[in-house]
Amino acid sequence: MAGVRVASAAGPGSDTLASALEAQRERLLPCVHCGFCLPACPTYERLGDENDSPRGRLHLMQAVVDGRLDAASDAFHTHIDRCLGCRACEPVCPSGVEYGTLLELAREAAARARPPALPTRLLLSVMGSRTARSPFFVGGRMLRATGLASLGARILPSEGVLGTGRLGLAMLAASADGTDRIRRARPAGGAHASPLAEGTSPDTTPADPESPNVPSSPSDPPSSAFSAGRRARVGLLEGCVQKGLFERINAATARTLRFNGYDVVPVPMGDCCGALHAHGGDLDGARRLAQRNMDAFERADVDLVVTNAAGCGAAMKEYGTLFDSDADLADRAGAFARRVRDVSELLEEAGPRPGAEVPCTLAYDHPCHLQHAQGLAHAPLAVLGAVPGTEVRVIEGADECCGGAGIYGITHPDLGGRIGRDKVAAVRAAAGDAACTPNPGCMMQIGAGLRLEGARADVVHPVEILDESYRKAGYYE
Repeated sequence: MAGVRVASAAGPGSDTLASALEAQRERLLPCVHCGFCLPACPTYERLGDENDSPRGRLHLMQAVVDGRLDAASDAFHTHIDRCLGCRACEPVCPSGVEYGTLLELAREAAARARPPALPTRLLLSVMGSRTARSPFFVGGRMLRATGLASLGARILPSEGVLGTGRLGLAMLAASADGTDRIRRARPAGGAHASPLAEGTSPDTTPADPESPNVPSSPSDPPSSAFSAGRRARVGLLEGCVQKGLFERINAATARTLRFNGYDVVPVPMGDCCGALHAHGGDLDGARRLAQRNMDAFERADVDLVVTNAAGCGAAMKEYGTLFDSDADLADRAGAFARRVRDVSELLEEAGPRPGAEVPCTLAYDHPCHLQHAQGLAHAPLAVLGAVPGTEVRVIEGADECCGGAGIYGITHPDLGGRIGRDKVAAVRAAAGDAACTPNPGCMMQIGAGLRLEGARADVVHPVEILDESYRKAGYYE
């Protein structure tokens, strides 16, 4: 491996990774170094460095296991840290290497050998605490509602620390409700100019994210024109970012599921799914959050656990793997993981029921953790296909990461920015009324990129479009 210096001695992180990977050896050994993963990897495609490919990173992991490379080395940290964790390599791997699991173990070893930067540690601490999350997101919503987030995204410089702040504010502004312009979109067949190609008008202010017609809690039942046959009893993961910035999507999720026959019950003690912690190398923190969720949903006595965030769904569907070394919890976690569903899976299973026409064109992008990690590409499109008058244009390169990858866009502004700009270019080329993707993190990353380029288009979740279709049909207020 070019550029990698082999260490003569292994540090404590090396022992951690060695022992962890020894238990996961069946996941590491199948790699036959065929190279099929190379063109699927966004970092390798842009950097051309074998060490920044899945194959190269697996080689580095094996070197740490064998004691040929120190887990505290610059080489190990640099190349493991540069990985987006998008898992695009997994579907193309003929040997079925479970790269995502191995990456999280490698990051845990790297974090123990060399703790992450202070901002990353603080963010994981906040996301892991209900007490800390609440004021954090209250402040975020205030910045969004007052327009200060949009203002900062426009006027701050794009370089250095202030550039990172500018991106963060643009992401916050991008979490605002994007359905307002959809409601005012042109009639079907009418000529219009795509907002994706337009610059932002000086007086453009993002719509208030919480519509007065949205119930304060996903547990508030909507009235409906008819009662669908009962399906499963489901509990909705309100999540951390979803609850803090996308409560309207939680509400739309509950309404559309109820209208399609599901019994949606509140799970008040549900917590963050733990995905950010697992991606950040804090697997112990991820396990603590996972156990809280298992406790909460088991108390709610639900048949299924539903989420509207691709990253959360991927993480929760792998709780069994997260606890596979814990004899006391492995079976329980595996059983819980088998009950997790993305909202699009449940809606597709139900039909879903059609509503009224919503005349608009959407530039659709697949979230990595829905398409690659969960193997779900058709279900969200089936949800949108149930909305009359909505044209869906899947963008070019929809199977590649948007560059968000949790907090990657902020911690890796150069590489994440390059990947993000390519995604924004593809979204704008699709010339829709709005971008659409079923993951809050992707919504914020793509929306931020659009704003930073002066485009005024918003980003919406598929359930928001279905919800608008039902609202227009008079199925509920």
